[in-house]
Amino acid sequence: MTQRDLTSARTASAVPAIALNGLSKRFRGSKGETVTAVDGIDLEIRPGEVVAFLGPNGAGKTTTIDMILGLTTPDAGTAVVFGSSPRDAARAGRIAAVMQTGGLLDDFTVGETVSTIAALHGRTADIGEVMARAEIAGLADRKVSRCSGGEQQRLKFALALLPDPDLIVLDEPTAGMDVESRRTFWAAMRADAQHGRTVLFATHYLEEADSFADRIVMIADGRVVADGSTAEIRARASRRIVSAVLDDDAVPGLMRVFPELQVTERRGGRLYLSLEDSDVLARHLLTSTRAREIEIASHNLEDAFVALTAHA
Repeated sequence: MTQRDLTSARTASAVPAIALNGLSKRFRGSKGETVTAVDGIDLEIRPGEVVAFLGPNGAGKTTTIDMILGLTTPDAGTAVVFGSSPRDAARAGRIAAVMQTGGLLDDFTVGETVSTIAALHGRTADIGEVMARAEIAGLADRKVSRCSGGEQQRLKFALALLPDPDLIVLDEPTAGMDVESRRTFWAAMRADAQHGRTVLFATHYLEEADSFADRIVMIADGRVVADGSTAEIRARASRRIVSAVLDDDAVPGLMRVFPELQVTERRGGRLYLSLEDSDVLARHLLTSTRAREIEIASHNLEDAFVALTAHA
């Protein structure tokens, strides 16, 4: 099968890559109380999508990922991966994961680790390729215990590639990596995504979600609070900001024209203004005032993240 055929096969299926319906999970707290980690999540991810899974600490991201991978059983609801249970999908090699912690044997070398897992999947012929893609070919003789955190993450990435999965799940995949390693890792993931592989990743590096994801799902208190493209998430969070070099005495006149206008900041001789229709405000500044150097800027993903998850 050619790469083009493989890409088409991965993305053409009408069966969702991930389907969560009413997914819930509770735990017993340290004082005997019931803690709801995941509270009725409904989510569908289509084949070929690249989805960032964001939320503050304790929001339920890792618990949800554990249920998608079949590592934890939900108390209520269902998790289905390509029409099968998560465990069946994992046995068939359709799903693989790069987790933040665990999963490696310190006494093995990097090469021994990859060779052992490759033998389990019957993919020993692919060892050289996956080690090269994960940039660990030069570490083959190094013991896992001697690898840095970023190198261990790259090793986990190589192991996840061995079954050639249709879905790869990443939980804080670049934790411990330096800037260059993170850049290389995401370049490899972009190449995989272009070939139709579905990617779901949780990260605290919001710039990674901003630059890599097709879609962002934010959760807080175990519930989905936002779901859409990066632009849609920003738009939900707050208005765009219009800034201009403008004298303060022009503000009363603007307020008469736009009673809902908000002056958010005065800095460096610039006024920062907010109105629901930023285009109308910018047009008025251009045609009816002495404003100059007018700029319109959207809030970034970090602003949206804080606004949408602040209650948690």
